Amino acid sequence: MDNKVSKEIIYRFTLSTFLFGIIFLIIYIFIALNSNNLLISIDNIIQLHKTTKFFWLIDLVPIIFPLATYFISILMSKKIARIENELSKEEKKSDKILDFTKKITQNDFTAEYEISDKNDIIEKSLIELRNNIKQNKEEEILRKKEDAQLNWVAEGQAKFGEILRQNNDNIEKLSFEIISNLCKYIDAIQGAFYILEDSDKNDVHFEQTAFYAYNRKKYSKKRIDWNEGLVGRSAFEKLTIYMDKVPENYVEVTSGLGKSNPKSILIVPLKVNEEIHGVIEFGSFNFFDEYQIKFVEKVAESIASTISTVKINVKTAKLLEDSQEQAERLAQQEEEMRQNMEELQATQEEATKQSQEFVSFTNSVNHTLIRAEFDINGILLYANTKFISKLGYSANSDVEGHHISMFINKKDKEWFNRIWEELSKGGKHFEGYMKHLTKQGKDLWTVSTYTCIKDENGNVEKISFLAIDITEQKKQSIDSEGQIKAMSISTIKAEYSPTGEFIDCNEKFSKLTGHSINDLQGSNIFDLINPKSRNNFEENWNNVVKGSFYEGEIKILTKDKSDKWIKFTLAGVNDLYGDISKLIIIAYDITEQKEIFFENKHTTEQLIAQEEQLRQAETILNKKLIQAKDEVKEQYRKIEKIKIRNEKTLEGSLDPIVMISSNGNIEFFNKAAEQLWKLKRKDVINKNINHLFSDDLIISDNFINCLIDPEKEKIVGHRTEIKITTGENTDIPVLILLSQAKVDKEYTYTAFIQTIEVELF
Repeated sequence: MDNKVSKEIIYRFTLSTFLFGIIFLIIYIFIALNSNNLLISIDNIIQLHKTTKFFWLIDLVPIIFPLATYFISILMSKKIARIENELSKEEKKSDKILDFTKKITQNDFTAEYEISDKNDIIEKSLIELRNNIKQNKEEEILRKKEDAQLNWVAEGQAKFGEILRQNNDNIEKLSFEIISNLCKYIDAIQGAFYILEDSDKNDVHFEQTAFYAYNRKKYSKKRIDWNEGLVGRSAFEKLTIYMDKVPENYVEVTSGLGKSNPKSILIVPLKVNEEIHGVIEFGSFNFFDEYQIKFVEKVAESIASTISTVKINVKTAKLLEDSQEQAERLAQQEEEMRQNMEELQATQEEATKQSQEFVSFTNSVNHTLIRAEFDINGILLYANTKFISKLGYSANSDVEGHHISMFINKKDKEWFNRIWEELSKGGKHFEGYMKHLTKQGKDLWTVSTYTCIKDENGNVEKISFLAIDITEQKKQSIDSEGQIKAMSISTIKAEYSPTGEFIDCNEKFSKLTGHSINDLQGSNIFDLINPKSRNNFEENWNNVVKGSFYEGEIKILTKDKSDKWIKFTLAGVNDLYGDISKLIIIAYDITEQKEIFFENKHTTEQLIAQEEQLRQAETILNKKLIQAKDEVKEQYRKIEKIKIRNEKTLEGSLDPIVMISSNGNIEFFNKAAEQLWKLKRKDVINKNINHLFSDDLIISDNFINCLIDPEKEKIVGHRTEIKITTGENTDIPVLILLSQAKVDKEYTYTAFIQTIEVELF
């Protein structure tokens, strides 16, 4: 209150009281004179003072009352001034809070707020609110950055996975496609691709198969020896090398990237299962981030796997080529045998001149072999009983005079016609497996011989056919081959002699033990068995050698001296004499299950010990629990007070704020929310939040769907754009951010809403 105004009020009150005292004195004298039947005069007034001493006190009223009023006015004036001063402070504080809140809503998280009272919970809550919103904003930016990085990595892996699938049959083409696309993807100016050449164990080195620089393919051939420079060092140590401080002469002296001098160098080995297949090297005018390096390492692992597959395919092709050469040598040997057979046949033809021997021979052949004769055009001239019965016919008339094509499957005709054409021209005879077609459409597998019979002038007169039925054996062979192939693919398989010497194994067994097949040559099965289990294993092995059968589990030692558990079946294979010729191991890797078993066992023992400790601590905990409950009750009362203060603070927010419980009921709805939705607070409090959103929005928007459904996890800390429908059926686009608070295991969620037109966030 102004000092001048205060003095004026005191003066008025004092003067009014003085006048009131004078009037009171006059009225009192008048009443006293009237009650004593005295006239109004000075003498009578003096007489009253003499007879009644109380009048002297009444005379002081015009003085006492103003004095009392004066001092009371001064006290009241000071109190009013103090109240006005406090109101002024509160008004300044409210303006200060309002200004701070506006800055926060405008994303000004650098706004400072000086706390005037350390015990003021509202001011502390505002600081915490600013810090929480700032933290949420920073976390959102970081999360968006991480999401962008994850999307970049996922797209890159898909892209390079497709490149690897499309170019896995040509190393040079694959290496250029990889290095050129990687340079573009990670924004590198130069890149080189090195393949490990280890075909000659005495000359292991890296050969540059692709070089890419400044968006152009470069043609450069380089050789880097093992452990030479950073490329060799990266391969030798099987580690990624990243340099962000590159010397001026680095590229020219040590690197395979030419004469450019980039700011950073990244060298990644192409390894899979700790086996090196090559190295990729990049130079950039920028620095590589950690997620880019991790991405290149992941792609390098896929490249190494593809190169490993390509190398295996090359080796397979080489083996196939060797096999073909061996087949040609066998064909030459077969030709020599056939020439011998022709000489034998000539002798046989000479012998057929003797009629009796010929008939005897023919009868024996007819009893043991399928026999038929065809002219050079393929018309059947003669068929014995076995030919007719094996091919499903009942009489000679059913087959004689018919073309040989009726006994050949359509799929085999092209192949058979080439053989027949050669035979009809007097070419070499045919010996081998052949499939014929019966009348019933079934396959008849035979070991067949087609031989040209010539007249005395050397012209082909007819073609003789002899065969043995091996259909059942062929079916069993195909079935056995299929089972063996399936078993070899799906299980771990190895073969050992009865004394334990290695014979053969599949890739799964080699991978399990860590030894290559070459390493296993000359080894013994007992070398792979853990010493603690060796005696028991030898006993079971000897029992199988004697003719029994064994199934069980055992721990074996790998090449790196680690343990692997397998569940295996051990069985013997008999030779023609019924003796055990070898033992076959069929196994499954159960190392992971065993480790889980031992870990669970150890965990169970720890739990039993902890359970005993918990029982001992139970009494102490019960006492502390009672004490904690009392403390929690007190804290709850304090929290309720803070909650009320916070609600009053949030009530004054210019942005709509809605607070809901874990089951979806609305607990707080400020004035800004009432204005946004055009709904009264009393109409929504304690009702489910689904009253605030349309059915279409609840179904189509995942954020709102999770917010409505108590069973679903809320999307906290993620700002989402939606359209809400107000009580006046108006659609308003808003941004909504959900925060979460937990009190006594009870979750509450606060939704901060901003209209997009305001452009606060």
